[in-house]
Amino acid sequence: MATTLMTNRPETTALSRRERQVMDILHRRGEATVAEIMEELPDPPTYSAVRSVLRILGEKDLIRYKEDGPRYVYYPAQDTETARDDVLAHVVRTYFGGAPEQAVTALLRMSDVDMSDSDVERLRERIRRARQSGR
Repeated sequence: MATTLMTNRPETTALSRRERQVMDILHRRGEATVAEIMEELPDPPTYSAVRSVLRILGEKDLIRYKEDGPRYVYYPAQDTETARDDVLAHVVRTYFGGAPEQAVTALLRMSDVDMSDSDVERLRERIRRARQSGR
């Protein structure tokens, strides 16, 4: 019987390729200026185009900013751990029929996964704690 992975948070608004790239950069870095974002974007658009993407992300309530002297520093509105949970829940629902065990099996089948005995033991402990907490 498949276990369904649920989340109480709303699904992330659909993002364009550039919006997703910018969000990925912000989550990876924690915060960044327009220039720093441009440095990491593949085939970066103009400065004003990046600012437009940031404006749109702000309108979608996905990012915030703070002033640092004459520049703006942008950061995700949602903390990275929460965003990671939301994305993973979406992947499990969409690609694994809501069955976390199928997602874990797929991860373990990946050829580049080499888990040490201590990694396996930590995973067992997390599974035990999740079961005890009713998840």
